[in-house]
Amino acid sequence: MTTDQIILFSLFGGVFVMLLWGRFRYDIVAFSALLLGVILGVIPKEDAFSGFGHPATLVVALVLVVSAGLVRSGAVLLITRTLVDSSRALFGHIAIMGGIGAILSAFMNNVAALALLMPVDIATARKAGRLPGATLMPLSFATILGGMITLIGTPPNIIIAGIRRDQLGESFSMFDFAPVGLVVALVGLLFVAVVGWRLIPGVGGDTQGGSPEGEVTYYVAELTVPEGNKRIGTKVNALYDSADETGVNVIGLIRDGRRMFGSARHIDLEAGDTILLEAEPDALDEFRASEAFEFSDNRRMTLLEAAEQGLSLVEVVVPENSRITGRTSQSIGMAWRMRTVLMGISRKGTRITNRLRRETVKTGDILLLLAPTETVEDLVSWLGVLPLADRGLAVTENKKILPAAGLFAGAVILASLGLIDLTVALGVVVVGYVLTKIVPLQELYTHIEWPVVVLLGSMIPLGAALETSGGTQLIAGALTDLTAGQPAWVALLVLMVVTMTLSDVLNNTATAIVAAPVGIQMALTLNVNPDPFLMAVAVAASCAFLTPIGHKNNTLILGPGGYKFGDYWRMGLPLEIIVIATGVPAILFFWPL
Repeated sequence: MTTDQIILFSLFGGVFVMLLWGRFRYDIVAFSALLLGVILGVIPKEDAFSGFGHPATLVVALVLVVSAGLVRSGAVLLITRTLVDSSRALFGHIAIMGGIGAILSAFMNNVAALALLMPVDIATARKAGRLPGATLMPLSFATILGGMITLIGTPPNIIIAGIRRDQLGESFSMFDFAPVGLVVALVGLLFVAVVGWRLIPGVGGDTQGGSPEGEVTYYVAELTVPEGNKRIGTKVNALYDSADETGVNVIGLIRDGRRMFGSARHIDLEAGDTILLEAEPDALDEFRASEAFEFSDNRRMTLLEAAEQGLSLVEVVVPENSRITGRTSQSIGMAWRMRTVLMGISRKGTRITNRLRRETVKTGDILLLLAPTETVEDLVSWLGVLPLADRGLAVTENKKILPAAGLFAGAVILASLGLIDLTVALGVVVVGYVLTKIVPLQELYTHIEWPVVVLLGSMIPLGAALETSGGTQLIAGALTDLTAGQPAWVALLVLMVVTMTLSDVLNNTATAIVAAPVGIQMALTLNVNPDPFLMAVAVAASCAFLTPIGHKNNTLILGPGGYKFGDYWRMGLPLEIIVIATGVPAILFFWPL
């Protein structure tokens, strides 16, 4: 290996290790690797930031804005509300929701599709009296499968099309992915709806009749004993009967910053003490009212006293790019900026050890917020969180539904016919959405997932440098040697398995950037058509079903579904095997070697 190859392999190895470690966000890791590559001389300084102007990067950013416009207009939710019925059997519900999710994911970013459908799915589960965990994982997997169908459905497809244009002179078109993607998606959806959901721990048996909220709405919360309260002077365990009646669990006491758990039961209550509880929202409010307790700081009490002006309890899930992720409600000024207070946190498997307003919020946490009704939508947008219940945030009857859908459909048709470049078409849609105020100008850039943009802009020059240095040839040679003497389809199968394995533990975008050039090189070495190898990478990079970290959709459902890390592989492993078993023949049929 040359010096440049050693440096680049070391950089990629470092990136993969850091992404697996998860201590630093993926965009910081990728950008740091890019800067190191420039400093070490393996990336020409004039090409250092070329990735940020690459069409693949622009398309990903534009797709996110277009997705937001379709959601804001109410165009998509109108369809889901029309088709979703809580009285359906579980099989039928999963099939319908999965089908809707797959179709939406084909034409909008699959993360945005899940963000739209997840509240609908949870609300339906509540009405049907079943656990959300029975349907959220199938929905997540369905949106991932649907993203494979078109060019814009998932970032790996966009990246692979860009790499094909750069190296082979022509990009894939909008529906080139459809033949293989449709076959794999249909077979995958059939498995998920008929068999897959039964493999989810705690779900495969009785899914009816339990508490529909389950883990989703069970929060750690705080209430304060005010001056003159009837409980002052009584012991903490005197609260147990009242707590049992309202469905609240008293788990501890906070006094002068000191937290006491089991030993607190025999302590006499004093004014200013904070009771630490586990409760559902309704039970929490009933217990507070019956005991005349207050919220845990003055700001919260002020908001409560203004209840006649209209306050709402909002349940939201925290994605990784939320404003509050890694921070506290106090540090972002949620109370004074948005007149909103953090009522409780639900975090499966982890006990909250800090005061709520000082607790660092993590990805997948579910927050119970108290906010003025008229500002709830602004709050959700400002925080960058996802509502867990339909509380009037989505607009279903809006005069802008038709223009939003029409602009997007027109762009897709023109791009599919080759009359206009896809990047330009999506850009026209975004401008149209802003001019018609479907997407408010002040919110235009908030819908772009900037960490993904930085990841793409950083990894593309690194991938190009690896290709230029001959590094991808080395990897391709190793995989080709591994399958020496075997038919070319065996090499394609090995590439698919390796790519899918990487995508399960790494970001699927980064996996596609590395694997696509390797696929092209393997095809050239074997003297066969490179397109089947690119399709294999596209399918494998998208299908990350074994872990909650392989795809953002799997991360989003972790908390709301009440899942553990090890729950995903039970349905995910057979699904990945089915994807490979279906995908390889489909690729060979539609894209002959």
